[in-house]
Amino acid sequence: MATDTALPIAVAQFAPGDDKAANLEKIRDLATTAASRGAKLVVFPEYSSYFTPEFGEHSVAAAETLDGPFVAGLEALAKVLDIHLVAGMLETSEDDKRFSNTLVALDQHGALVAKYRKIHLYDAFGQSESDWVVPGPIEPPETFTLGDLTVGLQTCYDIRFPEVTRRLVDAGADLVLLPSEWVRGPLKEQHWRTLVTARAIENTIYIAAPDQAPPIGAGNSMIVDPMGIELATIGEETDVAIAWISLERIAAVRAVNPALGLRRFEIQPRESGPAA
Repeated sequence: MATDTALPIAVAQFAPGDDKAANLEKIRDLATTAASRGAKLVVFPEYSSYFTPEFGEHSVAAAETLDGPFVAGLEALAKVLDIHLVAGMLETSEDDKRFSNTLVALDQHGALVAKYRKIHLYDAFGQSESDWVVPGPIEPPETFTLGDLTVGLQTCYDIRFPEVTRRLVDAGADLVLLPSEWVRGPLKEQHWRTLVTARAIENTIYIAAPDQAPPIGAGNSMIVDPMGIELATIGEETDVAIAWISLERIAAVRAVNPALGLRRFEIQPRESGPAA
């Protein structure tokens, strides 16, 4: 429900391809639609800048720096629409044979206010993302503010690791953004809904989770509230969905479910992990 203090945010669902200009054009169209409906933040999927079903040398070649044309396009769009934008991109890395799977967040002035490089790579369900992607470093989370809300970032497969979201909440996040390219497959849509909802409930936060549209992505982009309610959902089509979120709702939920205050464990990184 919209209130005087609630902020409208949107998830945008589409299927990016190997034409970077066309991807930016689709982002422009969807962001314009969301902004016309009042959205102050629009979140796009993982790999929004460039995507093909199979990674390869062409993917490495498509990677850009954070001051390249993709981020510049988002910067211009954020300024024109007066909104925050978040999207996934292929970023160049120091490894000339691999790229970083990176999220960028730009404010309404076009400033880069946060970035996140995917920590947990999708080496599962027959896939091997690490063949072409450099795992992100474990660093203090970068967050940004949206009105009175603190916003954190994570990517797709990270949602299978509860400590990633909890770490963001420990850094103050009220809203976690989860740009994804959730590959379709047996039970995968069930996993998606269960995991996104669980992370919202156990942390008493909002989660905005845009996925790529089919045929590769599972779709089902959604915004979930601290009680696990799907406030807005997109099915399989290219579209945007908007929901109103507020600190008041988080406070009300935490008054009846004070799980964060009752917990007896904290999050610590492992001494070893996947090779970079």
